[in-house]
Amino acid sequence: MSVELKLDAAVRDDQGKGASRRLRRAKRVPGILYGAGKKPVSLSFDEEQILRLMREETFFSQILDIKVKGKRTEKAILKDLQRHPFKPLVTHMDLLRIKAGEKMRQQVPIHLLHQEEAIGVKQGNGVVHHDLIEIDVECLPDDLPTSIDVDIAQLDVGESIHLSQIDAPEGVVFPGLDVEHDHDPVLVSIHVPRKAVEEDEEGGEEGDDSAGSETGEGSEEQD
Repeated sequence: MSVELKLDAAVRDDQGKGASRRLRRAKRVPGILYGAGKKPVSLSFDEEQILRLMREETFFSQILDIKVKGKRTEKAILKDLQRHPFKPLVTHMDLLRIKAGEKMRQQVPIHLLHQEEAIGVKQGNGVVHHDLIEIDVECLPDDLPTSIDVDIAQLDVGESIHLSQIDAPEGVVFPGLDVEHDHDPVLVSIHVPRKAVEEDEEGGEEGDDSAGSETGEGSEEQD
């Protein structure tokens, strides 16, 4: 089930870079709300509230209740968030309206379960590799999952889990999955650490050199 977060907003009439700079000096973040067959609306948001919500993973994938001052609440998802190149500031947000009863497409995070208990980690000293950290889903708004959980307890070294091996939650499909056309992305895999592989290879080379030396010495004695 989806998780809904509340976000306060105010309509802004001023446009352009100068207006945006004035908003930022006032600790407001400019943004736009669009989609669902309605006209786009320019908005501004409280910077502190945005930074607080950004600490929540669900802010980036779940439905937001946009409470526009003087207007009715609208539901939307975050489509784009622009940040300052070197300051911890948000410079602009794009929000896409959603409609109840109409399918939507969104990226949700992948959560790996039982990482420390995985066979390849406990018995094979392997390292878990997150091949994907999020995945596209398509569903009705009420069916939007907070995450896709992947249990890797039985995953061994050298093995991986593909999207086709995951059961989608009820009412959810994975639009990126197309087995017939060989599009079945890897979600997670377990590998031997590179350092361990290099040490094994070096050990093998030393063993070969030693064997060669012993053979050579034996040949000289026979002569």
